[in-house]
Amino acid sequence: MGVKSKAAAAIVVLLLFFGSLWIQGGLDYHWDSCLKGYNQANTLHQLYNSSEADGAEGPQVIEGCPGQTFQVSLLHSHLLAAPAYTSDVLMQPYLSSWDELVRFMEALGPMVGLISKEIESKTSIIRQLALLSEGNPEAELGPDIHSINSVSGEAGTKNDKEASQHAGAYHSVRSMIWVELNRGLVDFHHQTDSGCRTLLRLHRALLWLKLFLEKLAETPAAGRLRSPSELCREAYQNTLANHHTWFVRRAAELAFIAMPERGFFFRLVCVQDQGELNTVLNRVVQAIGEVYDRTQKALEENNMLDLP
Repeated sequence: MGVKSKAAAAIVVLLLFFGSLWIQGGLDYHWDSCLKGYNQANTLHQLYNSSEADGAEGPQVIEGCPGQTFQVSLLHSHLLAAPAYTSDVLMQPYLSSWDELVRFMEALGPMVGLISKEIESKTSIIRQLALLSEGNPEAELGPDIHSINSVSGEAGTKNDKEASQHAGAYHSVRSMIWVELNRGLVDFHHQTDSGCRTLLRLHRALLWLKLFLEKLAETPAAGRLRSPSELCREAYQNTLANHHTWFVRRAAELAFIAMPERGFFFRLVCVQDQGELNTVLNRVVQAIGEVYDRTQKALEENNMLDLP
């Protein structure tokens, strides 16, 4: 094996290793990560309640893209179904949105696809917690709605009260926060696999993808369109890089180098040019923004933006 071949092999090994640390933001906790090899099917038991999430007319629907594993139309519909009541986010459509975002990352090639494996492990953790709560009555929300509202900061909101009264522990972001705080599952000083800590890691990654898609949809007034690799690297540096070690940041830089050119994204979402891409991605970014803002508010109100 020549020097170049050995160097390429070394880079692949490093990416495999650091890709698993992508969402963790550190090296030590990786070895204790639970759910090793766990492959949970998407069987989270709660329903969407999409009638609460959408308005009377509803946003314009994005058409499907035949022949593609990643479906931007499904991503958009899941994102639209996630916001609920006045300030909550339903977990099932939220996790389904991540399923499509994982397919999106996998479509970008094996190097970027490595990052998606760690994200899948995070969604699996929350799904397993939801399934375990089915057999534990103490994990289900009871009629003490006033406690829920005091934690969520939404006291006096009729829809939130009515919806939470019989909801499961992992029915929504706010119900999960309330249950895990109430049961002492959230540790503000040590790393755990609580649903809240796991959600925070997904939340940070969602901001990175939101910013990347936002940049990809931009059309400069003058000058050339920047490469997706450059845009993704810039989005990463402004978001997730703030939570990663130097080694993980360097591995991410290597992964972004292998990102496809802009024409690939036209085919991925079945559009013909940058104008059509802008239209599709701007709708997706707007839907992501609503979900992100609601989650940010819930985490911030409960001092969970810096969970270890």
